[in-house]
Amino acid sequence: MFFGGRDFHQYIKEIGILIVIVVTVFSSKSGADERNTSAVAGNNFRLHPGNISQTEVFISVHPGEPNIMFASANTINFSPFFVSEGIYATTDGGVNWFGNDTCTGAPITFHGGDPGIAIDKDGTFILTRLGAGPFTGLYSHFSTDHGLTWSSQNTITTDILERASVATDGFPASNFYGRTYAVWVRLLTPYPTFFAYTDNGGASWSSPVQINTPVQRSAGGDVAVGSDGTVHVCWAGVQSTSPFTEVFVGYAKSTNGGNSWTVTENAFSTQGIKGMLPEKQNSRVDGLPRIAIDNSGGPRDGWIYIVTTQRNLAPAGNDPDIILHKSSDGGASWSAGMRVNQDELNNGKIQYMPGITVDAFGGINIIYYDDRTTTSDSSSVFLSRSIDGGVTWQDYEISDHHFKPVPIGGLGQGYQGDNIDIAAVGNTLWPVWMDNSTGIYQIWTSPIDLVALGTETPDDAPLPTDFELYQNYPNPFNPVTNIEFRIADFELVKLVIYDLLGREVKTLVHRKLAPGSYSVKWDGRDETGKPVASGVYIYRLRAGRNSLAKKALLLK
Repeated sequence: MFFGGRDFHQYIKEIGILIVIVVTVFSSKSGADERNTSAVAGNNFRLHPGNISQTEVFISVHPGEPNIMFASANTINFSPFFVSEGIYATTDGGVNWFGNDTCTGAPITFHGGDPGIAIDKDGTFILTRLGAGPFTGLYSHFSTDHGLTWSSQNTITTDILERASVATDGFPASNFYGRTYAVWVRLLTPYPTFFAYTDNGGASWSSPVQINTPVQRSAGGDVAVGSDGTVHVCWAGVQSTSPFTEVFVGYAKSTNGGNSWTVTENAFSTQGIKGMLPEKQNSRVDGLPRIAIDNSGGPRDGWIYIVTTQRNLAPAGNDPDIILHKSSDGGASWSAGMRVNQDELNNGKIQYMPGITVDAFGGINIIYYDDRTTTSDSSSVFLSRSIDGGVTWQDYEISDHHFKPVPIGGLGQGYQGDNIDIAAVGNTLWPVWMDNSTGIYQIWTSPIDLVALGTETPDDAPLPTDFELYQNYPNPFNPVTNIEFRIADFELVKLVIYDLLGREVKTLVHRKLAPGSYSVKWDGRDETGKPVASGVYIYRLRAGRNSLAKKALLLK
């Protein structure tokens, strides 16, 4: 949990106590502009610690139950050598995670990793993966018990292909509500992009359909679904010779569930980074695009964002930078590139491997590896956030430690994994990345509170007419008190107790609630039944875009 936003300081001042929070600030200049980047590292943890390598990390959220999330990774065992897909889940909003480093869907010896994941409207976990032969076949499994057990495999295609990207239509107003899409590039001339879908939670799939007919080979492939049911797909167009540098991004959309597609083979030019990074111990990297849609219902609803890693093509410098392109007209036209990372241009610092999501407020959130705060052979993890459609950005360092990328043997030259990811759940961002700081690559996260960042909405965002947090009673108390609140809309509600250093003491509520009044008891005792320390505590209510806090006094 992160503080550093204006709200927390205001609450501290209200109770007359001065708390100094140290934040690392970096200044950078681009032309006449000066921008600041703030470090908000903290609360980093591994989803499923173990002795199995975990790479290629992704995270998905239940479209109707935000407390349920599903993450996955390539999992690699070396003795004996075996590649599978990690299954990591939470049903309480990330308070607790459980899982397995192997998807147990039969036949278990035919798994080849490269997971694509989604949770559909019914809460079914859907996972696609490759077969045991290199790049051979796309297969799927489904789980109806949050990943505890899995179906036997279903065959989507037996083609040679890259990893599939998966997204579900979780929007009740869509004509294709509940449909889940898989998109991939077939590794046979002319390297086209394909898709298939399931309407029954992965029990069966449509026949694969080719989306584009490239004049130049495609690579990657990513998919996102808009709230109107439009399916958006992007891929990289690459040079036909090694190192197959990404030179443009292709885009396609379907407004009828994939029955037909509008294709723009070259939506905008890029200059990717495909190859090895000598600074990172010759780790393999790429500039494959990732796509996200604004489904917030706000002023930029429906805007499309595609992020890549580029260099030597403005606005990227001569070192790898994160570049965003956007479309405000449904993909008919695309903006010039926007440089996301706000460190000084051409400073020799390396940013790469972005993941992107748009939150419920219309904020664009992009995570990536970055070495601006460490040596060139190491990396940290940064978040860049924009609340004005990409015009301006704020950078935050979200990892609380650095790591030194080292290739993993057995999966190709320089392999360290090709993807990291991020999801938005109400006021919280859930980034996931892999690092080897423990001696082996593991999936890490660091939940980020948008309200604590102080950038979640414009200052003039409307407040509900009936949003209240009342004074607890009794107050002072020992050890139990009552907290009452009222909300105006059906939305995700979070009620959390903090101490005066901003540390989370207890989460009392973290779920969707209907409009109305509620009363919650806080028992100020720990798991052993012993009361927590006497003193002043802050209880804070968040519901949608709104946040209120009050103080409570515990006296033994």
